[in-house]
Amino acid sequence: MKYVNAFVLMILLASLSLDAHAFGSMGGMGGGGEASVVQGTPLAGKVVETFNGGGYTYVRLERDGKTAWAAIPETSLEVGREVTLKPGMEMQKFFSKALNRTFDSIYFSEGMATQAASTTGKNSAGSKGGVVTPAEKIAVEKAAGANGFTVAELHGNREKLDGKTITVRAKVTKVSAGIMGKNWLHLQDGSGDSSKGSHDLTVTTQDLPAVGEVVTITGTLRKDKDFGGGYRYDAIVEDGTVSH
Repeated sequence: MKYVNAFVLMILLASLSLDAHAFGSMGGMGGGGEASVVQGTPLAGKVVETFNGGGYTYVRLERDGKTAWAAIPETSLEVGREVTLKPGMEMQKFFSKALNRTFDSIYFSEGMATQAASTTGKNSAGSKGGVVTPAEKIAVEKAAGANGFTVAELHGNREKLDGKTITVRAKVTKVSAGIMGKNWLHLQDGSGDSSKGSHDLTVTTQDLPAVGEVVTITGTLRKDKDFGGGYRYDAIVEDGTVSH
């Protein structure tokens, strides 16, 4: 195992030494005590159950009809909320003495990855199970230049533009920061069809604009990009640079 984050290491060490710790004793773990670090796929979904114990929050997430348990430092969460957690370690057959409960599978995460969101809808546009629906009427002028496109044009021409540098000007409607070492933006300019998801464009970038800002982004368009875990995009702009 090449990487174990500090929070997970703290949990494992504490569970070895403190019987009263929220995550109990490693001696209660079955299934050979195997653990795996999930670095590439964020833990995301709707909160269907949550409770606190021993300074930590346990949360059961539902996504695409499947559920998964996660544990994070104590955080205020409510049932029905859509959340994205930082990637973490999966422990199988994990027994918690404090809860007197065995989890068939539970992920230990450092906490929330999503920092801001202002749109309605449940999931990232282009991913399985839903699109980001417009929260307001948006009208943004198309980016200038030969490489300037609207959001709808990028979706419609994704086959031809795959791997090419493009520029798009749009309003930031959602920001998810620090996932897989990138910030994930949702952009809308008023073009496209919300029923088909062609009104919303996802961009990965190291920049971090605020929700509500109108920005110009230049990056590489990719079609049919699949990151796993339900994160599949018909069109996505990668390694974007943000200007105003």
